[in-house]
Amino acid sequence: MELFDTHCHIDVQEFEHDRDEVLTRCQAKGIKHILVPAIERKGWGNLISLCDNRSSGAYPALYPALGLHPVFIEQHQDDDIKQLEHYVASHNLIAIGEIGLDFYIKDLDTQRQLTIFESQLVVARDANLPVVLHVRKAHDQVLSLLKKYKLKGGFAHAFNGSLQQAQQYIDLGFKLGFGGTLTYERSSKIRKLAKEIDLGSIVLETDAPDMVVESHRGERNSPEYLTDCLSVLAEIKAVSIDDIAKQTTQNAKSILNIS
Repeated sequence: MELFDTHCHIDVQEFEHDRDEVLTRCQAKGIKHILVPAIERKGWGNLISLCDNRSSGAYPALYPALGLHPVFIEQHQDDDIKQLEHYVASHNLIAIGEIGLDFYIKDLDTQRQLTIFESQLVVARDANLPVVLHVRKAHDQVLSLLKKYKLKGGFAHAFNGSLQQAQQYIDLGFKLGFGGTLTYERSSKIRKLAKEIDLGSIVLETDAPDMVVESHRGERNSPEYLTDCLSVLAEIKAVSIDDIAKQTTQNAKSILNIS
């Protein structure tokens, strides 16, 4: 079995003491690929080094995505976009992310979010790279901008919009990410979406160390728990685990242009 975690922050401090052990367990469970999206500029160098150093036979292949997360909008500097362009030109990036809009948190600067997001969409478009989206209470605004900039596609991380919005993302070349929330029985809306959306448009993710699966409630989330998400999606879709693993991994590779 070959699995792809399309959203995992394995570079952050929460994994500093046992990162290699976690990645070894991932490899043993068939989690062969992990996309590692950035949060803010100060972490870009470490993230790229980590991906370069850990992508060996002993660990899953780690793929770097660089971007400026909307929740940390106050930490981003005016010249970060120029630096992002420099990193795109000088490193083998596979996507731009994690980027997007977060209108759920009320005290975030909406206009600055829009400015930073649009600037990153331009970088992605010009580099012909997919994007990894963070979207909360802002699907209509994000979809409007995606249509404007005509990107290569990407992942709508932790998708929680409507079925109609899901179809709009799919029509724009995006796959929809489902992770830990799916494993909770009370997550009826997310489970209904996962059932109704075609499997060819779904990717698996953990968002570790956040969005922990139900079986590890109250703990740090981990990419090794991707198999929990796999099992629940197989139950919801009434499809074999092997078929879910094969299709979601193929979906992820198609977006990221991985053979």
